[in-house]
Amino acid sequence: MADPKGFLKNGREGATRRPVDERVGDWDEVYPDGIGRALLPIINTQASRCMDCGIPFCHEGCPLGNIIPEWNDLVWRDDWEGAIERLHATNNFPEFTGRLCPAPCETACVLGINQDPVTIKNVEVSIIDKAWESGFVRPQPPEWLSGRTVAVIGSGPAGLAAAQQLTRAGHTVAVFEREDRAGGLLRYGIPEFKMEKKHLDRRLDQMRREGTVFRTGVEAGAPGGKYSGEQLKERYDAVVLATGSTVARDLPVTGRELGGIHQAMDFLPQANRVAVGEPANADGSEQVVATGKNVVIIGGGDTGADCLGTSIRQGAASITQLEIMPEPPESRPTGQPWPTYPMIFRVSSAHEEGGERVYSASTKEFLGDEDGNVRALRIVEVVFEGGTLSEVEGSEREIPAELVLFAMGFTGPEQPGLVEQLGVDLDARGNVARDEGYMTSVPGVFSAGDCGRGQSLIVWAIAEGRAAAAAVDEYLTGSTILPAPIPPSKRPLVV
Repeated sequence: MADPKGFLKNGREGATRRPVDERVGDWDEVYPDGIGRALLPIINTQASRCMDCGIPFCHEGCPLGNIIPEWNDLVWRDDWEGAIERLHATNNFPEFTGRLCPAPCETACVLGINQDPVTIKNVEVSIIDKAWESGFVRPQPPEWLSGRTVAVIGSGPAGLAAAQQLTRAGHTVAVFEREDRAGGLLRYGIPEFKMEKKHLDRRLDQMRREGTVFRTGVEAGAPGGKYSGEQLKERYDAVVLATGSTVARDLPVTGRELGGIHQAMDFLPQANRVAVGEPANADGSEQVVATGKNVVIIGGGDTGADCLGTSIRQGAASITQLEIMPEPPESRPTGQPWPTYPMIFRVSSAHEEGGERVYSASTKEFLGDEDGNVRALRIVEVVFEGGTLSEVEGSEREIPAELVLFAMGFTGPEQPGLVEQLGVDLDARGNVARDEGYMTSVPGVFSAGDCGRGQSLIVWAIAEGRAAAAAVDEYLTGSTILPAPIPPSKRPLVV
């Protein structure tokens, strides 16, 4: 184990972010020279806080089954090459999870019962950034080819994980992505200040060197296209659906038709393209921007925070983030005991930069101006009692807004097109149904990630991609040595 007294001698410490007034003037990551390098002066000490528990509950908190105590020990001993070997054994893309995952492993850390938990996520991102810098990350092409072909539909974290595992197993894999560049929401849904796309691009380059083929700008199942559901089944020995949960939740209240009201995923991708020097829209249409506007973001989660940080960098006049639920407590509530992931008050880097957070607020109506554009929201305070929300009489008020962004999550995968063409069954929530082997109702067609699980975390998507790859490999060859970290029925630790 790491230092036997490390957790007694050392407290939890994180890297220092760049000053707010500096970082809001650019789109770079909020840590100087990136988080991995910013953590290097302190990360060995932080890794030493790991107690190497007899029963490491961090394993249960992480669906990938990351061997966390082992790579904590290796970092403490300054064995970075050994650490990345252990980390890559369970996680294809730690540079993604180390930046984007909310770290349920940390809330399950045994030390967290009565102290601050180990900075597991920070150790993880330090390992992978150090590994890239040291040349420890190299392509792993297969030693032989199976002669079997697989189509992976979608290049988000689930699709990429499945594709990399299957390519390394010797299958010929083509990844279909309808956007012009691969990465899914990792590229166009995550702002540059949270993850610079150079981290994604170098991983994609590794995958190409291993033999994975990427077909970008191709929408499988598009009307009149050459990759319909039937054509995919004919051309490939197996198909993996990893299209994500992309149908955004809407808010159908009076005034919804007014101009200036957009889904977050109409706003963020445009900003992300412009941040890296690309046109906002391929068709040349005008970008949706927050510059000089009063912005209201409906939804208090990570996507809402992404909209907040983006709006600040675009120069919004004011930003208000609405959340219908009450403000969560600062510490773990008694009804959400260790090792579950608690709903507590969290402050992202974007929240440090500005904006107002309003809780227990429900939108009643969007108010428009004479030109048919939104000018304000009429909201009302609500209380959550007995499992239901009720309005507080006399609490209605208006909030000025020329730009409203919905960041309320997603309801499921898009069904018109490929899903309908393939004829796969859906579950009660509208997700693509699959058996314990990730196979859908159509033989040879599999489902991984949010399109089968429903909206979830990046770490669950990668775990599903790895597990689905093992199922596909066994289907194609009769056996597999690929790891399968979770069955599709696995769920996070909850009360």
